[in-house]
Amino acid sequence: MEHNDVKVGLSVSMSGKYRLQGQQALNGVSLWQSHTTTQGGIPVGSVTRPVRLVWYDDASRSGRARENVRRLVQEDRVDILLGPYSSNLTLAAAEIAEEQKKLLWNYGGTSDEIFSRGWKCVVGISTPASDYFRDLPGWLARQNPELRRICVLYSGKGTFGGQVSRGIIESAQEASYSVHSVPLNDPSSNPDLVLSTLRELNPEVLVLAGNFQDELAILQTRSRWPNTVRIIAAVSGGMAAFGSQLGQASEDVIGASQWEPGLSVSPTVGPSSEWFVDAFQKEFGPTPGYVSAGAYASVLIAAECVRHMGSINNDALRSAASQLNCNTFYGRFQIDRPTGKQLGHRVCLVRWRDSAKTVLAA
Repeated sequence: MEHNDVKVGLSVSMSGKYRLQGQQALNGVSLWQSHTTTQGGIPVGSVTRPVRLVWYDDASRSGRARENVRRLVQEDRVDILLGPYSSNLTLAAAEIAEEQKKLLWNYGGTSDEIFSRGWKCVVGISTPASDYFRDLPGWLARQNPELRRICVLYSGKGTFGGQVSRGIIESAQEASYSVHSVPLNDPSSNPDLVLSTLRELNPEVLVLAGNFQDELAILQTRSRWPNTVRIIAAVSGGMAAFGSQLGQASEDVIGASQWEPGLSVSPTVGPSSEWFVDAFQKEFGPTPGYVSAGAYASVLIAAECVRHMGSINNDALRSAASQLNCNTFYGRFQIDRPTGKQLGHRVCLVRWRDSAKTVLAA
């Protein structure tokens, strides 16, 4: 007799440059599996079915992510397929998901490009990249109206950094800021290029939109920047490891976070933030970051769609996701029906002070 498990599969970075975020994502999904198992499993129609987790290391490489997704769909025949962390790996995974006509629940790839290719098999959980710092110019106008020159240094590799930059430019132009947007490749191996760019532009506000390691490398040169720089924002500032890895260089840096433990959200689906934080700490030790929360929320939403439809059929789940408008502890969930792009969820701005993050008032 064929097994009755609901199989949840994911390609996850347990090695390579995204290994930190990959471990966080796997912890989030593992916690969901553990909690769901204590409840007996997932209701599918009139039957509650046990849950099994299947994952493979993609080594932070797009080619491996493609191989993993094809294996998960064709050989393991997973019922719920989760995406990897990072936009470039998610683009690779989504190509195969679309080819195999398998729905991909995407918590970790936020580039708008993922939702502009006409794919029907991607459901976004998190705020798209172009909205990461869209609220920053408005916040600046209220808090530091005298600052007018913004420089965005973004990764020229992939599409994520460019989309973050686009959102800032669009918002800043509405508020009449002067914005320079500069693509960089491998800034960690050429810090002098970053320094020469800053000395040439003398920005008052500096925004970094790259990967975690590159942003840390740039910030470690902070003592050598021109003294015109008054405000610093970095995508990686939303991550819990940012402060511990940078130390004093993280002070006063503004980050963009998909979720923070202290945000007050009344969930209509799943547990509260307080439960999630407490359960995560009991299981893994540290306070969870937004990658763990997003991974947990993605499979929570997928399971809610299964419950709603009484089916694990791919088309049925996509239809359910298109109709769903709810709150989890991670925030609001509502997608654009044609593209699967997330519309309801919003990032929050945070700032590092004394090695701790605080949420900035809107």
